[in-house]
Amino acid sequence: MRILNRAHVPWFLFVVLATIAAGWIYVENFYPARLPPRLSLPSALVQKTSEHRSIGGTPVGLIFGAVSFAIFIFGALLSLRKRVVLWPIGSVQRWLRAHIWLTLLTIPLVLLHSGFRLGGPMTTLLMVFYSVVMVSGIYGLFLQNRMPRVMQERLPAETVYEQIPHIRAQLFRAAEKMCHAFKSAAPQKTAASPSAVDAESETALVAFLEEQVMPYLKARRGRGFRLGDNAYSDDAFRFVRLRVTEAYHSRLEEMQAWCDQRRLLDLQIRLHHWLHAWLFVHVPFSFLLLMLTAWHAFVTLFYY
Repeated sequence: MRILNRAHVPWFLFVVLATIAAGWIYVENFYPARLPPRLSLPSALVQKTSEHRSIGGTPVGLIFGAVSFAIFIFGALLSLRKRVVLWPIGSVQRWLRAHIWLTLLTIPLVLLHSGFRLGGPMTTLLMVFYSVVMVSGIYGLFLQNRMPRVMQERLPAETVYEQIPHIRAQLFRAAEKMCHAFKSAAPQKTAASPSAVDAESETALVAFLEEQVMPYLKARRGRGFRLGDNAYSDDAFRFVRLRVTEAYHSRLEEMQAWCDQRRLLDLQIRLHHWLHAWLFVHVPFSFLLLMLTAWHAFVTLFYY
């Protein structure tokens, strides 16, 4: 999702104002001496004296924690909203915007809830999970804003990702068909015939196809092949072009186009993996964070 557009401005302002309000309430309740008298809050927003030894267990601290926990639950519901396309509760884009900004709002809320302290082993583990979720989420947001531009610059025509294996198979079959055609015509051309030069050209093309082009086009991953390097590929095809007659240059250009397309497909796969790999960290840690937060709330309410 592109975050630099007007639709995000209201959410940005809301998060800024909510952060200021939360900080104001925090200072008024726990460090009132640091707040100028003219900025004092109404008594309804000031809690009664609490004997709880941690800020998180006080009424104000519990409110910060409860709001953060509610946002965690809302964030987890995003995956369900994406699956239920016809769910009449806001569009997916609105849910994404709310997911991004409300999750960012949890940063000040969690810090205020904890009193800027890690606490015991369980709360420390909770903060570690929370940090992983936030860092992976912000990294994923960066990728989602950066990768479309990279794809537009480096991919002349983007292919539907699910169709890439089918297209690679088509490229290999085309190369295989060309190779068989050259081999079938070879017995008809002898050294004494006028086609001897053509036979030498076809022999060179067959060797190049079998040794480099076809293995590269058939491979599941092309990065380990020399033709996967653009500079080497240009040099290799330039060298083969010198060994064949001009009549076969068009065939050689066709082979080079297949290899160029294969490199673009490999590039798209790599960019696709970069764009989505962060989810393999973000999603499971989000689930663990939600479970551990629920346990933390239970322990805080009933055992402290």
